[in-house]
Amino acid sequence: MDIVNQLQRQYVDFLSSLYREGLLDDQFLQIQKLQDESNPDFVNEVVTLFFEDSEKLLHNLAIALDQQHVDYQKVDACVHQFKGSSSSIGAQRVRNICVSFRTCYDAKNLEGCLRCLQQVKDEYYLVKNKLQTLFRLEQQIVAAGGAIPIMG
Repeated sequence: MDIVNQLQRQYVDFLSSLYREGLLDDQFLQIQKLQDESNPDFVNEVVTLFFEDSEKLLHNLAIALDQQHVDYQKVDACVHQFKGSSSSIGAQRVRNICVSFRTCYDAKNLEGCLRCLQQVKDEYYLVKNKLQTLFRLEQQIVAAGGAIPIMG
């Protein structure tokens, strides 16, 4: 089997595992379908923006929850934005934690909020590492002269 086929199979298996594990949902497929010859880096650009926004939001959440008097409205705004951006790229598990985060800040439960912050960080860094691996696989496929397999 040639290297391109091997990389493409690896790519499909890896991407399938991200769906099976619930890290990504169909929204990610929708973004992939928007990528074409006229915009070959579309998915990478969208996801890179998600990474940049997420880093800022995680930073702002950590600061907001570290205050003597926590501004739960600010926490709400950050989590709401994080939920929206993770939904928009299909980062399902990140979005799900943002949903449960709400219960904690609505109750002004600082301990629960800090626990949710850690969970959302863990899930975010997991999906970030997996997507970076996916993009490296894409680069290897293209460098070997192949096309990125489209799923769905």
